[in-house]
Amino acid sequence: MEKNVLKIGIIGLGVVGTGVVKALSKFENIKILKAAVKNKNKKREVNVQYITDDPFEIANDPEIDVVVEVAGGVDPCLEVLKTAIKNKKHIVTANKELLAKFGDEIFSLANENNVTVLYEAAVAGGIPIIGPIKTTLRGNEFNKVMGILNGTTNYILTKMEEDGVSYLECLKDAQKLGYAEADPTNDVEGFDTMFKIAILSNIVFHKKIDYKKIYREGITHISQDDIKCAKELGYKIKLIGLAQKLENDELDIRVHPVLVEENSMLAKISNAINTVQLEGNPVGSVMFTGPGAGEGPTASSVVGDILAIAAEISYTDTILPSTRVKTDILAKQADILNTKNSYFLAINAQNARGTIGAIGTVCAENNINLQSILQKGIKEDNTALIVVITEASYEADIQNAVKKLNEQNIKVTNLIRVI
Repeated sequence: MEKNVLKIGIIGLGVVGTGVVKALSKFENIKILKAAVKNKNKKREVNVQYITDDPFEIANDPEIDVVVEVAGGVDPCLEVLKTAIKNKKHIVTANKELLAKFGDEIFSLANENNVTVLYEAAVAGGIPIIGPIKTTLRGNEFNKVMGILNGTTNYILTKMEEDGVSYLECLKDAQKLGYAEADPTNDVEGFDTMFKIAILSNIVFHKKIDYKKIYREGITHISQDDIKCAKELGYKIKLIGLAQKLENDELDIRVHPVLVEENSMLAKISNAINTVQLEGNPVGSVMFTGPGAGEGPTASSVVGDILAIAAEISYTDTILPSTRVKTDILAKQADILNTKNSYFLAINAQNARGTIGAIGTVCAENNINLQSILQKGIKEDNTALIVVITEASYEADIQNAVKKLNEQNIKVTNLIRVI
């Protein structure tokens, strides 16, 4: 490395890449030599000395010290980063999907080549969470990490509650504002949150996580009836990622909507804001909250990682332990059916004598105690919306009860877990 100058190659000059270039422009000791993009001829807000459409040109450039990857996706990023690591280049990435799917391979290769991979921006945008877990909170044994990790879904659920409109209307609004992609599947079906909770679980519990074993639900099935009934019962609906230790040393990792009490801290996180909550010993419960996406917040975390590498390699050729990721042990991940939760059941049934009694009987036969039951008026077709909140019950019992109720023409239209 040229004395006091860190030379950067950046892959991707979209929203985040543009923000990174802007933020780095004020640092005299950091120089962006090259940028790789899909379309070299596109007009851009920022100027870079040299632009290529071949990312391997950056990975193989002997002058470049750090490769910054903010393009996203697996192909070609995986092979590009592996090539860069083999060429002894440090990596800064915001690519949650890549790390969730291939993190073990990437980190092992980085350790073999004595380079570091930093990824603060991959989990919570502008919220510093990975650094604190690895440094100031390092002395803790964590038993739980949970958070609202996707700004798009949190914005949609907030607007559904505040404006009283449907999921589809709120989605269109989010797309107009740039919060949601034209194809919103990654966000609204929970994939984005799944990748993020996989990465967080790996860091917090020091184990390999199989993202394919993470239970996942999105928010597309949430209706205005669900929102209104939850509010009447003193709850709000949020999409969360959750990972917690169970007594048998299994990890319970899942992504799904939940009902949270309206006076809780999670309930107060609205619009596109993200939050991560950790529970550990001796710290207790700590919460990190802030913007989870966008040019400025994500660029902030990327630049922070770049500066950390700049500071580190100025003093030593050996990568500090805090920047290494060691994942030798494969986590035992719990099946959702073996987990225990309270549940919100939305039921549509005929307004007939004995219906509520039948619901109670089926629940009792499946070891489920009811906390509350609420009937919401009678519709023109003589059906009624019935809302049930259960006490803590096993998922397998709940699923069996839902099946039995549906067989009796007592239709469970939605099931949402309660925390």
